[in-house]
Amino acid sequence: MAVPSDIQTRILALRSQLADHIYRYYELDDPTVSDVEFDELMRELQRLEDQYPEAVTDDSPTRRVGGLAPATFAPVAHRVPMTSLDNAMDLDELTAWGERVARGLDGDDVAYVCELKIDGLAMSLRYEGGLLVQGATRGDGRVGEDVTANVLTIAAIPRRLTAPVPEVLEVRGEIYMPLASFQAMNERAMAAGEKLFVNPRNSAAGSLRQKDSAVTASRELSFWSYQLGEVVGGPEFSSHHSTLQFLAALGFPVNPKITVVTGLAEVAEFCSYWQEHRHDLPYEIDGCVVKVDDLAQRERLGFTARAPRWAIAFKFPPEERTTLLRDIMVSIGRTGRATPFAVLEPVFVGGSTVGMATLHNQDQVRLKDVRPGDTVVVRKAGDVIPEVVGPVIALRPAGSQPWQFPTHCSCPLGSELVRLEGQSDTRCVEPGCPFQRDQRIIYFATRGAMDIEGLGERTVFQLSDAKLVNDAADIYSLSVEALMQLEGFGRISAEKLVGSIQGSKGRPLPKLLTALGIKHLGPSAAEGLSRAFGTLDAVMQASEADLATTDGVGAVIAASIVRWFAQPENRAFIEKLRAAGVQFGNVVVSRQAQVLAGKAVVVTGTLAGYTREQAEAAIKDRGGKSPGSVSAKTFAVVVGAEPGASKLAKATDLGVRILDDAGFEHLLATGELPTEAAN
Repeated sequence: MAVPSDIQTRILALRSQLADHIYRYYELDDPTVSDVEFDELMRELQRLEDQYPEAVTDDSPTRRVGGLAPATFAPVAHRVPMTSLDNAMDLDELTAWGERVARGLDGDDVAYVCELKIDGLAMSLRYEGGLLVQGATRGDGRVGEDVTANVLTIAAIPRRLTAPVPEVLEVRGEIYMPLASFQAMNERAMAAGEKLFVNPRNSAAGSLRQKDSAVTASRELSFWSYQLGEVVGGPEFSSHHSTLQFLAALGFPVNPKITVVTGLAEVAEFCSYWQEHRHDLPYEIDGCVVKVDDLAQRERLGFTARAPRWAIAFKFPPEERTTLLRDIMVSIGRTGRATPFAVLEPVFVGGSTVGMATLHNQDQVRLKDVRPGDTVVVRKAGDVIPEVVGPVIALRPAGSQPWQFPTHCSCPLGSELVRLEGQSDTRCVEPGCPFQRDQRIIYFATRGAMDIEGLGERTVFQLSDAKLVNDAADIYSLSVEALMQLEGFGRISAEKLVGSIQGSKGRPLPKLLTALGIKHLGPSAAEGLSRAFGTLDAVMQASEADLATTDGVGAVIAASIVRWFAQPENRAFIEKLRAAGVQFGNVVVSRQAQVLAGKAVVVTGTLAGYTREQAEAAIKDRGGKSPGSVSAKTFAVVVGAEPGASKLAKATDLGVRILDDAGFEHLLATGELPTEAAN
């Protein structure tokens, strides 16, 4: 039967509301309705769809199992790393970069491609046989997230390319939210009485990470392409601008403001113009990107440890605004650090609305002499935490008094705040401080640690206030019934959180080591410890000297680890985790002789008996490193079938030894180069 117009309108309204509530709950951890209200909306939609099956669509919230999507996105290893760029903060730094380029090319003439730096989210699109098969975020440059389903909803991105096309084509670019889309989205939110979104960039990123692609589609995202990644069976190019012409011919959007110039004077002119006219565009930019156009010159220039030498991002100066400083408060972190922060009259600055800003430490407050009631200058540059620059003295109220740093923690224990001689930080030294306890639990659950979805700051505070948890190990004993006693928790949300907590028991060892919150121990050092020792027990029993020799650790981190595990309360915490069933993420420790310790071996092409990943793992198992590019520090380049021409050429230019399959086996066995090179 035909669906009456009023019923269809109600169904669409329900789907829209539910999509928004799902987003707010699962992505923002900031729901605006209770579980009961959410369930009532879902049941109403289900009843209407049962009554009018003609109205059912595949993207309806009722069509998903349990109304939920997978908790995380699948990882994607980038075959060609997505590198970041070095920054030039002013024209002097831009000129200095240009001079380095000139020296690196022995004074040869250089043409530059100038592009706008789109304020969005970097994206890699992979086409096979002309069909879009994968969209992946940049992530850490090596591994991103698979967001293909959401990328497919963006109209500006072609789904299928017309022949002739390369067998494999990887297109890099920026997904962004046009200002008109952002404004319309906020107008809809305002009409519905909902909280406004803060800026287009964060809105684009949040939209792309939706678990419901229908929500992504409603956000009207767009895309600019600006680079090639992996290409198999494609044409040869000699310049960057020719790759952009190739992309445009295939139907990819290429920004019309991109300009080829000669000389740094024209580069500076381009950057200065768009710094002045940045707000004339229908999308946000936060700078310009300058690249050497000639691809052969790029090969000559190469890369630093983190970025290409042939490109730079010219960042626009941070935007500043003035606003009222309502109050100065102090937060207590997981290590007891007391950090003052400003409570501001909300102000739009640097692309988002700012209501709080850091004041760093006690000395910064004193030196800046900011006081509650002042009109202050607030600065926000890109994603950097907003900061208070200083007061507008002429507007200071009469009778204003300097702000005094508190002497005691504001927690119920009223612990003394201590500043040790020679240190800039003031700390609460009471281990039982509930503020520290709560922050340790919050950190334990973060994405970089145990990655427990739904266990955010607000939920931890609720659990703490209800005396349901005293440390992070207590979360593993939480029941659905206990959670349902908390405000905002129904059975569905409680079951989901318990499932996330239980699922975290199998996190890999580097995640667990990071989650412990040991001072100075971050993810990189945790990876090195995991490879070297294999189990948490082995790390706990290791000597400071053994820890210090681990890749990425060193003396300072090693001493911090030993001190942490020497404390009885920390040992007791580990045993609570063990008793709760946390698996400690044991990994296999290499028993190979470390014959390649300190040596960098680059692999290119296909080797007999190894995948690329297996070859790199074999190098790392023997203590070596396997970077993705050739440099003067490269010990050897192993060449298989269909190697990368640029790596071969660079190895030859630098005089780096080139090995074939047999030479690789000799290297793995001995750590030494064979008598004769394989080239």
